[in-house]
Amino acid sequence: MNSLQGKVAIVTGGARDIGRQTSIKLAAAGVKVCVNYNSNQQAAEETLNAIKQAGGTAIAVKADMTKSAEVSSLINNCVAAFGEKIDILVNVAGGIMGRKPLADLDEEFWDLVIDVNLKSAYLAARAALPYMSTGGAIVNFASQAARDGGGGGAIAYATAKGAVLTLTRGLAKELGPKGIRVNCVSPGMINTAFHDTFTKPEIRANVANATPLKREGQASEVADLVLYLASDNASFINGESVEINGGSYFA
Repeated sequence: MNSLQGKVAIVTGGARDIGRQTSIKLAAAGVKVCVNYNSNQQAAEETLNAIKQAGGTAIAVKADMTKSAEVSSLINNCVAAFGEKIDILVNVAGGIMGRKPLADLDEEFWDLVIDVNLKSAYLAARAALPYMSTGGAIVNFASQAARDGGGGGAIAYATAKGAVLTLTRGLAKELGPKGIRVNCVSPGMINTAFHDTFTKPEIRANVANATPLKREGQASEVADLVLYLASDNASFINGESVEINGGSYFA
């Protein structure tokens, strides 16, 4: 990962779980990190402190990634702090927001889930692009749900993540000639607050037991994959979605 030294990264949703581990690991590799958060300032400060205590460099910036003006503010803050270049954009921001079957899936909730998971990635990529150049990398986040339709009540979430796969492929084709790679990470069952909140313990246990490795994944394991995709070690990987699920699903 020596190729990451001195680069600048933005991690949306970078304050907790997979975003936090990604931010910490990027900083440990010598990257200057802009940690984005929306509402959880305490988590952002904890992530920032962990980075700084390890000798890394980072700032935390509040921004709602579904609002174009706030996304632009995030980019401007990062550029003001670290110079007019962005080498790496990691779009972790997203979430299931709740589980609703089709009969209860109102339009407002549908729009919210699509915006949080899909629109956020589009807005971030569009705003960061003027500061990206040859050697740049964008890593989006889809989900195993994008392939298998998700669990109960996750239609909107699975749809949004499926669209992230398509966004990734389209951006890879458009930005590849500029020397900017765009890839995607698709986690399965990972031990995060996401599942603490939205997945019943018995379902988590069943999924883990059905996985060939007989366990859930860890946020740090997903972050390691992100670092690889962002580095020059993955210089000929473009437009891919890398599944990380312990063997529970093969795409």
